[in-house]
Amino acid sequence: MSQAPLSLPLLGLVLAAIAVDLLLGDPRRLPHPVVGMGRVIRLLERSWNGGSPRARRLKGALMTAVVVLGVYALAWGLLAALGRLSPWLALVAELWLLATTLAIKGLGDAARAVAEPLGRGDLPGARRALSMIVGRDTAELGEDGITRGAVETVAENTVDGITAPLFWALLGGAPLALAYKAVNTLDSMVGYRNPRYADFGFASAKLDDLANWLPARFTALAIWLVAWGMPGMAARGALAATCREAPRHPSPNAGWPEAMVARLLGVQLGGTNHYRGEASHRATLGEPREPLGVAHIAAAIRLMHGGWLAFLAMLLPVLLAREWLA
Repeated sequence: MSQAPLSLPLLGLVLAAIAVDLLLGDPRRLPHPVVGMGRVIRLLERSWNGGSPRARRLKGALMTAVVVLGVYALAWGLLAALGRLSPWLALVAELWLLATTLAIKGLGDAARAVAEPLGRGDLPGARRALSMIVGRDTAELGEDGITRGAVETVAENTVDGITAPLFWALLGGAPLALAYKAVNTLDSMVGYRNPRYADFGFASAKLDDLANWLPARFTALAIWLVAWGMPGMAARGALAATCREAPRHPSPNAGWPEAMVARLLGVQLGGTNHYRGEASHRATLGEPREPLGVAHIAAAIRLMHGGWLAFLAMLLPVLLAREWLA
């Protein structure tokens, strides 16, 4: 089913998965594929992450291949087996699998969970909510720091949690979308530049960079296009500024949506964060035409929703042309 060339039924299935995610999000009582991926990655990392730097790099690359190809093969095999039993059963299974790769509702809800106490002046509550979605220290953050953390998370995860899974789903259905989530999960667990993971997580980090390269840039463009129809957005000049500023970010991809959102909102993102008490400095993005405040979180959520809708609209003519030429 997913292995055939893109067809309108697959596009319809992806749209249905979006609807399921918007309605239900990630129900806590249902098993989630990413949880299983994480357990396998943790087990392999504990067993294989040892030896010389060269050995760790080779074993890390092997783990990356095993996890990503294994996830693809399991998803493909499951859908093929279900398809022999009942095409409808396979359809429902693929719909659910596709929905698990998306985080539209979850990302919006997480950002609003920060904005609600912040809007009431409850800084401790806002800090606790932010600590659930970022790795930085939050205990000493004021309103501007809390807002910056939430806005940066929404901007970056618009790619990781929405547009990149959609991109790969439209190319290869649930198996390819889940393979992307495996890449993303690997990067989030071992793709760090520290003594433990610099070599072992090298392949995972590079594959994640590659998988997000096009989606990140298309997403920034989509957000810019939709911003022209939104009041209060500084769209003029934002595209050129994003192209200049995005390469300053330590990630080759995260800087694109973050720089675009910063420019459109007229705020400054980036700067200094603290992780376990240690300062981490990164380049600033955007210009601080106004101070960061709780209203910018709601604006970032609006850009997120407009961005993924515009992203789909941008891809649709290309996908339909591909189908017509096939």
